[in-house]
Amino acid sequence: MSTFTETAPLAPPRPLILRRPKSTTGFSSWFTTVDHKKIAIMYGGTALAFFVVGGIEALLIRLQLAGPNGTVLTASQYNTMFTMHGTTMVFLVGMPLAVAFGNYFIPLQIGARDVAFPRLNMFGYWVVLFGGLFIYSGFLFGGAPNGGWFGYAPLTSSPLSTGTLPGHGPDFWVAGIVLLGIGSTSAAINFIVTVLNMRAPGMTLMRMPVFTWMMLVVAFLTLFAMPIVTSAMIMVFFDRNFDTTFFLASQGGDPLLYQHLFWLFGHPEVYILILPGMGIVSEVLPVYSRKPLFGYSVVVFSGIAIGFLGWGVWAHHMFATGLGPVAISAFGLSTMLIAIPTGVKIFNWLGTVYGGAVKLTTAMLFSLGFIAMFTLGGLSGVLHSIVPSDTQQTDTYFVVAHFHYVLFGGLIFGVFSGFFYWWPKIFGRMLDERMGKLTFWAMLIGFNLTFFPMHIVGLVGMPRRTYTYEPGYGWDMLNLLETIGAFVIALATLLFLVNVIYTARRGPIASSDPWDGRSLEWSISSPPPEYNFADVPRVEARDDWWHRKYTEDADGRLVHLPAGGAVDDAEAEVAIVDDAHAGHGIHMPSPSFYPLVVAAGLPFLGYAAVFLNPWFLVPGLVLILFGVYAWGLEPGTEPGTEH
Repeated sequence: MSTFTETAPLAPPRPLILRRPKSTTGFSSWFTTVDHKKIAIMYGGTALAFFVVGGIEALLIRLQLAGPNGTVLTASQYNTMFTMHGTTMVFLVGMPLAVAFGNYFIPLQIGARDVAFPRLNMFGYWVVLFGGLFIYSGFLFGGAPNGGWFGYAPLTSSPLSTGTLPGHGPDFWVAGIVLLGIGSTSAAINFIVTVLNMRAPGMTLMRMPVFTWMMLVVAFLTLFAMPIVTSAMIMVFFDRNFDTTFFLASQGGDPLLYQHLFWLFGHPEVYILILPGMGIVSEVLPVYSRKPLFGYSVVVFSGIAIGFLGWGVWAHHMFATGLGPVAISAFGLSTMLIAIPTGVKIFNWLGTVYGGAVKLTTAMLFSLGFIAMFTLGGLSGVLHSIVPSDTQQTDTYFVVAHFHYVLFGGLIFGVFSGFFYWWPKIFGRMLDERMGKLTFWAMLIGFNLTFFPMHIVGLVGMPRRTYTYEPGYGWDMLNLLETIGAFVIALATLLFLVNVIYTARRGPIASSDPWDGRSLEWSISSPPPEYNFADVPRVEARDDWWHRKYTEDADGRLVHLPAGGAVDDAEAEVAIVDDAHAGHGIHMPSPSFYPLVVAAGLPFLGYAAVFLNPWFLVPGLVLILFGVYAWGLEPGTEPGTEH
């Protein structure tokens, strides 16, 4: 936790084998940093790298299905590709991207200098990275996961001795998901404590920006959802390796139990992925509409309601399993109910744009695209609450279309909006707007060309997870269009990456407030200093930064305060001059090796589980025990370190 302390002549602690790193700049500093902004960039970079990998897997799937009797992939390779594509996009792209934005902007938006647990924050990142590499290492060491990103029993739970799924693919998947869960839970705990305990004076909960609110809801969802899927993973592992029978129907187990556990995690997971996008859009629309968010309180409470109701809809994934009329009626009703707060948010966003001085920047276009695509996905989702309709659509490409409209349309469009909106704040340079708008239109066209035809092929009977198909079913042309659309999406992604590389050196230097923003992150330099705020701000209103810049004249017209208004003379009255800063400088947590050391031990435990080889435990336990011991004895701040 960041601290403000009087500098005291403390004797430096003795190093525990690893001498404490001092540098906060340069390449090596990225391995030891505890700066939440650097960690956020590492999360974002890692997620983008996996986004490219998952995209390549999607292109291979689409090439296989571009025409009848495809021969690009074998059946086994196809199973691996769609398993890894889904696992990558959910656990290694969607969740890390949300954590990246949360890590960077939650402290800035609430006026904090840091997150609550900087070293836990760093530990979480390394666990996610190692967890992702661990799953992909299955390609090298005995078989990549191939039982679907949902890992249904008995596809994954059958004992190795039966030869149902030869190799260790499901074991890599199970152990990898557990590792990723540890990283996600670390981030969730950090966000919750940060938001509840480190807000600037005057930053009440109902003055917090909506993005921070949505990340708080996401953190609670993650905290309670991950233990459920972790329990299921452990039971699968025991079924495969120790002859337990949790999910083996032939021996008295119940495979439906796995589905209940997985979707009790899986449907809140949908909102873990979508709510960050909703938060980003709620920040972007007011800025480019020159209006406050319409119905702020309603938007916040709708997000909270979605978080609660998200726990009550999991069984609509299981209507075709024979749950019985009472259960499916109850879950059908709850699925309808969750459309209410979702619809309320959509009307609030439209109300924000309506009558505003709309500026169609790239970020604004992606936010508007988010509303349109997510609405289409939501409408097809309502059909899943109608049991006869859902039963007909189950396990067809209609479902694939629905969840891509919700997750790609809801998460990726929101994330790209966030990229173009916050990029100047993060890197101090503007992305090229012309290339940005090309990226948006290419992605919008490619997205609809890829996923809209899936509604039709699903309704005419094409099953999902189909490896190949014969000609004559009426699927040929639509599948070809979907494949063309997938490559257009790839082109859009390539355009974005070119934009990033091009503007890294040639992009215009960003001012501290290039968009005339509303929340506190725009009140400090771009990029922000390591300590974020030289003086902790005192918050007096919702959209506090906006109110420091503008006031109204006698006729109620908006008037810009001269030279930043409250930032000048009045700033002395509204800001707290921290004693430590005024007298001795700001003390921030010092870099550390130990989060990396502890995280590096976990994959060894994973390999020990996969291969049932105790020798892997030795290096893993040594790293973990040493790292935890040294971490516990290492002070959070090195005496005498000032910024």
